[in-house]
Amino acid sequence: MSASAPTLQPITASALLEFLALRGGQEFRVAACVIQGRGRRQETREVGNYRFTVRGDAVQACGPSGQTRQLSRAGYLEIFGGYLFRGMEATGQMTDLGPLFG
Repeated sequence: MSASAPTLQPITASALLEFLALRGGQEFRVAACVIQGRGRRQETREVGNYRFTVRGDAVQACGPSGQTRQLSRAGYLEIFGGYLFRGMEATGQMTDLGPLFG
């Protein structure tokens, strides 16, 4: 999975967390999805775009309303564990790296 190519198939919240952890500090925009229906009528529906960044054990999540939250990894999985994510795209934003270069 390339860092710049959007994902077409939905991935789980834990897979997204793993992906973000490998790219610590880089922000990605994804579409949160839920599965509705059963059998042949089952469909994946987008519920909003989120921006996520992971640094260490902290997950920064910014929702469709623009409100940003700092979560632990466990807190992230508790909130977003029931969602699938697709359309992963790097935003080009990085978290504050000042302490590394100061």
